[in-house]
Amino acid sequence: MSAVDAGSVADLAITKSEPDQISRRLEALPTSSYVWRLVILLSLGGCFEIYDLFFTGYIAPGLTRSGLLTTTTHAFFGFSGMGAFVAATFAGLFVGTFFLGFLADRYGRKAIFTYSLLFYSAASVMMAFQTTPEGVLLWRFIAGIGIGVEVITIDAYITELVPSWMRGRAFAINQAVMLSAVPIVAALSWWLVPLSPYGLDGWRWVVLIGAAASMVIWVLRLYVPESPLWLARHGRTDEADKIMRKLEASAGTGAPRPAAASAMTPARAPVKGGYAELFRPPYASLVVLFMIFNLCQAFGVYGFANWVPALLVEKGINVTKSLQYSFIIAFAYPLAPLLASTFADRFERKWIICGAAAGISIFGIGFSQFTEPALLIACGVLVTGANMTLSYAYHAYQTEVFPTAIRARAAGLVYSMSRLSATFSGFIVAFMLKEAGVIGVFGLIAAAMVIVIVAIGIWGPAVRGKPLDA
Repeated sequence: MSAVDAGSVADLAITKSEPDQISRRLEALPTSSYVWRLVILLSLGGCFEIYDLFFTGYIAPGLTRSGLLTTTTHAFFGFSGMGAFVAATFAGLFVGTFFLGFLADRYGRKAIFTYSLLFYSAASVMMAFQTTPEGVLLWRFIAGIGIGVEVITIDAYITELVPSWMRGRAFAINQAVMLSAVPIVAALSWWLVPLSPYGLDGWRWVVLIGAAASMVIWVLRLYVPESPLWLARHGRTDEADKIMRKLEASAGTGAPRPAAASAMTPARAPVKGGYAELFRPPYASLVVLFMIFNLCQAFGVYGFANWVPALLVEKGINVTKSLQYSFIIAFAYPLAPLLASTFADRFERKWIICGAAAGISIFGIGFSQFTEPALLIACGVLVTGANMTLSYAYHAYQTEVFPTAIRARAAGLVYSMSRLSATFSGFIVAFMLKEAGVIGVFGLIAAAMVIVIVAIGIWGPAVRGKPLDA
């Protein structure tokens, strides 16, 4: 072999190993205020996604009060009811996660983080001015597409900016910051939905306020770097190295690096960035497992979250009181993951998920049985807390088990099953509410949580302390 050929081979080896070096350097990072600042900035961007997603339930009484939609319908697939509004939201989310998850893998985390938020905010503005059920449902579906892309992008983004030993805590804080939008939208709905300021229905004001506030994304994007792992996997090693140097320099004299042993873990073989990789070993079994998980978890998380005011009304509580109770319950959304951050990295992710699923079942059955306001609110808070613990844990879990080259599309594919499930859960919950009442709704949710516990408890992989792409 000539000297020139030998040099070329050496250069190629360095190029191929650079992403693995970035992964090891990321894993060895000590904690720093800069890393946490990035997590919080990304989470602030995600606040608008959560606001847009969760107003589904809170504006429901306003949509029915205005005559645009009804709580239940005579037909199972009735497109004049709230079930159709929930379905339109999650049908859009399914399209965004299933078909468009690849965008963040192809064009980068930062660009898609920015433009997907702008896309769904614009669609929400359009929805706010619709005067027919068909118009509301169409633009809700379009907004859902953008929200779906944003969800996957933020998960991949955060996964690739923090080491494994603090990833659980990072996702818990991420969820706490993002979910702070829930009490805000609950308070605005409690205040505005019963009113019509300046002749415009209150629910429309709730939608427009969120869309207007989302313009802060143009400021946030200036302070968030691209994922160094994504850059390295796309051959932009100089840019990746520059970002890693900044991350490392920001740590200064931070905590000792705890990942010396795990940093020596052999790297995975290079993975091609295509959907075909998802259906080959070793990823095919993971894809099937997380598809089943997501089909079921959506009943727990969204079967309750999107129906709290309607469930309370069904139990005989008037619209104003139901929104007041929902507002109180909403404080559990940011507080639960904040509390979970104290143990997020102490236990395997799978056991946290199983414990949270058990809590949803137990406290949900309690919610269905009680009528006393204090007990109803207490059970609502506990169900919400368990839901949000489950949420932060699986958002981290289903991104870190896949390699960087296919992370966003893999997470998008499996997560799309929860969007598909939630699309039909709107109709199913409405049907169960009509036929079996609140007890029937929570019986359905409990059955779904049992499947989650069995699937993840038996087949879920261990991830604690393992670096990305290793």
